Amino acid sequence: MLVYKILRAAEWHALQDKGVTEGAPIDLADGFVHLSSGEQVAETLRLHFTGAEGLALLALDSEALGAALRWEASRGGEDFPHLYRELRIGDVIWSAPLPVKNNLHVLPEQLE
Repeated sequence: MLVYKILRAAEWHALQDKGVTEGAPIDLADGFVHLSSGEQVAETLRLHFTGAEGLALLALDSEALGAALRWEASRGGEDFPHLYRELRIGDVIWSAPLPVKNNLHVLPEQLE
């Protein structure tokens, strides 16, 4: 199963340059990297990234993340994937831009 991370352009470039990231400011504050299932991506974008340009969607293999990935109750009591270690460039299966059209992000076709 794939899980997903949404990064701003600067965060994505930093991950590519350094090979690792502790995540966005909210990830650092919460002590884990916030991820979403394929079904959760659109709502995460709506709630936290409305209209934001330059975003990238990163796909990660949940099984390859091992014990560092935990599914925990979050928004509305729904379980979300949380990564309790740094995100590594080697974790990324694929990435895609999230362009904005009519103030909504266009999701890539390969999103599961």
